[in-house]
Parts: sequence; C-alpha cells; structure tokens
Amino acid sequence: MSVNEHDQIRRQVRDAYGAVARAEAPAGSCCAPAAGCCTPADKDLAELLSGGIGYSADEMAGVPEGANLGLGCGNPQAIAALKPGETVLDLGSGAGFDAFLAARQVGAAGAVIGVDMTSDMISKARANAVKGGYANVAFRLGEIEHLPVADATVDVIISNCVINLSPDKAQVFRDAFRVLKPGGRLAISDIVTTAPLPSDMQQEVALYTACIAGAASVDELTAMLGAAGFADIRIAPKDASREFIRQWVPGRGIEDYIASATIEAVKPVR
Repeated sequence: MSVNEHDQIRRQVRDAYGAVARAEAPAGSCCAPAAGCCTPADKDLAELLSGGIGYSADEMAGVPEGANLGLGCGNPQAIAALKPGETVLDLGSGAGFDAFLAARQVGAAGAVIGVDMTSDMISKARANAVKGGYANVAFRLGEIEHLPVADATVDVIISNCVINLSPDKAQVFRDAFRVLKPGGRLAISDIVTTAPLPSDMQQEVALYTACIAGAASVDELTAMLGAAGFADIRIAPKDASREFIRQWVPGRGIEDYIASATIEAVKPVR
C-alpha cells in the first residue's frame, strides 16, 4: 500500500470518528452500518453493548457520562492486570472510557495517557476528564503509528478495537515497543480475521472504518509483533464474539471472516 493510500485511509477514519465525536452520526451499535463506522449510541444502548463485550456495571457507572460511546469489541482492562503507580498508554482513546477505568486502577501515583488522531475526540475526552476530576489522565493528539510519547516511559499499553483501523500496523507495534519500558506489556482487544476476507469486502471503505476490512490475521499480527521485538505473544480469538459481530452489518456474513481477540505481548528485559 502506498503512502498516499495510507493517508487516504487515515483521512477517512479521522472523518468518520470526528463525526462520532460531534454526534453527527446516527445512534446505533458498534460498527453499525447506519453511518458506515462505529457510531455513538445513547447511554442505555452504549451500556448494553459494553456489557455484552465484558464490561461490568460498576465499570460503566464509574466514568463520566458521555465517555462510554459503546464502540469497543472487548475489554482490555480484563487482561491488563494494572497495578497502582503504573503509567498506562491508551491507543485510540476516543472519549476516554478505557483511560478513565485505567486511572482508577493505577491510582493517584500512576498516570494514564490517551492518544487519538481525531481532534474532536480529544476535546471530548478532555472535557470528560475535567467533569470527572481525573488529575492523573492526559489526552494527546497524535497518530498511533507515531506516538507523542517519549521512549521507554510506559508500563502498559491498552487499546480497544483501534489498531485494525491503521493502514500500517507494523509501525504501530514498532512505536509501541519504543515507548514501553523493558518488561512493559501490551493488553489489547481488537478484531482479527479468521478466514481471508473476500476482495469486495477488503476494498469497501465503509467496512474499513467499521473495524472490518482492515483487520489482519493472527499469523500476520504475530509476525508483526515478533518483528517489532515483542516476546510472549498471545493472540486469542473469541468465537462467542461472532454473535455481536453479526449485528454490525446484518446479512453480509462478516462473522464468518472476523472475530474479536485479545492480544498480549511483552517487551523483553535486556
């Protein structure tokens, strides 16, 4: 894929999620076809969707209203094993939902950095941080391929259904490796392919911004993580996720090709 094609995809994703942040897209479910991308749900629907992918009622009730847009495909908090005092980086932090949950776990001695390439999302997340009184959370505008974060300063990287949107996933993992401390870890929920996507699906822009057409296979992701330097790589697709994925684009059979997965890896201590 050429540099121009990469930039075109980034613009399309930025435009789609900018509309989500401004609530221009119609309410629906995660990756609903109404807007051709993950669309903002009302509070009740967002909680229903988030509960279905692993968030507890306590987690959903413990963040500022408007932080949970119901856009995820899993719960990275469930695998992150965050500890008090750690520094956490959230890739594609959106309105701040996962960042705020991480902040509760790392406490006042810890810190959470959210990075998102959509200025409208950053503004929304910062407003939510003020509303919730999160002094240990900061949101930065930037691309996850080129993180605005110093080398070897992060203990844990989390992300929820975002890396599949990147046209250069290998670079995402290289930069993630750069910013992690030795012994730091990845705890990611994302979409993976379980069978090759038909060519028409691969080329459909709406399916790219809907977390589908840009997904990579377990083998491809494992190779990228290994090439970036990660060890202890574990990628576990969840067959049960096909039920909610079926609702993203009804009648297209996308659940035969993709699934939600947990992605874990560690930066070796050298």
